[in-house]
Amino acid sequence: MTGWEELTSTALVGTDRRPYQGDLLETAAVEVARRRAGRRVGESGGQERAPEEERRAVGRPAAERLGRMLGGEHERLIPEWLAAAAATGRRVPPYVLPELLERGRRDRSIRVHLGVLAGHRGRWLAGLNPAWDYLLEEPTGETWELGGAADRREHLRALRAADPGRARRLLESTWEREGPDDRAEFVEVLAAGLSMDDEPFLEQALDDRRREVRQAAANLLTRLPDSRLSQRMAERVRACVTVRKDVIAIEAPVVCDKEMERDGVRPKPPRGLGERAWWLQQIIARAPLTVWEQPPARLLAMKIPDWDTEVKAAWVRAAVLQKDPEWARAMFGWDPIADLLDSLPPAEQQELAADFVREHDLDSQLIMVLGGVSSHWREGLATAVLRKIVKVSTTQPWNLGELVKLAGEHIDPALFPLAESYSPVESIQQVAALLRFRADMYKELAR
Repeated sequence: MTGWEELTSTALVGTDRRPYQGDLLETAAVEVARRRAGRRVGESGGQERAPEEERRAVGRPAAERLGRMLGGEHERLIPEWLAAAAATGRRVPPYVLPELLERGRRDRSIRVHLGVLAGHRGRWLAGLNPAWDYLLEEPTGETWELGGAADRREHLRALRAADPGRARRLLESTWEREGPDDRAEFVEVLAAGLSMDDEPFLEQALDDRRREVRQAAANLLTRLPDSRLSQRMAERVRACVTVRKDVIAIEAPVVCDKEMERDGVRPKPPRGLGERAWWLQQIIARAPLTVWEQPPARLLAMKIPDWDTEVKAAWVRAAVLQKDPEWARAMFGWDPIADLLDSLPPAEQQELAADFVREHDLDSQLIMVLGGVSSHWREGLATAVLRKIVKVSTTQPWNLGELVKLAGEHIDPALFPLAESYSPVESIQQVAALLRFRADMYKELAR
């Protein structure tokens, strides 16, 4: 047993059971320092030197700003810095790499840009440290066969982006051997590049034993209006709905049969909702929106004597699942949730959000709506948010801090003079300071 193995084994079982001569913690600290020190000067261990870089690094001020963010200063802006730096086609200098690669080990969401930013030196370092080998060349078939769950998802996701059909066929080849949790997550990966070519496989997945797998497959099939599931749901809606002039008559299902369950309808409702209402919502949410044959604005103006709230809630869910802009636009007026904004272009998102901010109190819903609006917010939405901050600053509500952060992180940084001159209120000046930080960040990256 090596010295390190002896130390860790003793620490695990405790010195009461395995007496240790000396100070265990002190010895462990020395051993950690020794192991981190690496090789002695002159020892190469057969490792070749890092290859020369072909792309120039970002300037020192930009790299130092990244270092401060990695150290905790405005660290929520790290993804924005990485995306902006990668767009320049440059890399980070070597002295930033260890901390950045370590961050990528813990946070998968930032890895998308690290292949560009790390350069040859980053890949060289990744070859020396197994914890950073995520940066190395694209996973191979061996990764799919032998890798961990997270690595296999990344492999499938990368392959799906490059060749959707090949990714689906790879998943099909091992489907029967996959665990239930993995199957559900793998199905969700197929959302990228979804097409009718995926329909036979997803239809088959509706027979899976695991409910989460069936739900994931049904969600994707709902986005394919020509899928067999969508057509079955359309028939169910037609059996429940009668539209006459300005009235929508609804007769909710009286039973949830096995065929409905197979198509993703969950029989047991959430607490506080009746069974028939629950079944009705689910079949409407999964039916193609074209089944209604009239524009949503017109339908919303109609009278629904029974099940009014349930039908409209189902329309919201359908608009989200099917990413239909016309329906998302109409239903946001009835139920303003962030998921509906995802189907709309950025300019329209901001326009709807600005109207919502002007008319709505500062609460968790307002925060969630703003969190769903694409950056960078232009002057209309920026002004509405700044005005809201000034209005609520006197009462200091609990979520004012989150609103300030959202404003500083999402308003176009070029608008920092607007924020600086808008009001002397401390919260507004905090927004202005963060906008200036981001403006300086972009200026440094442009040099």
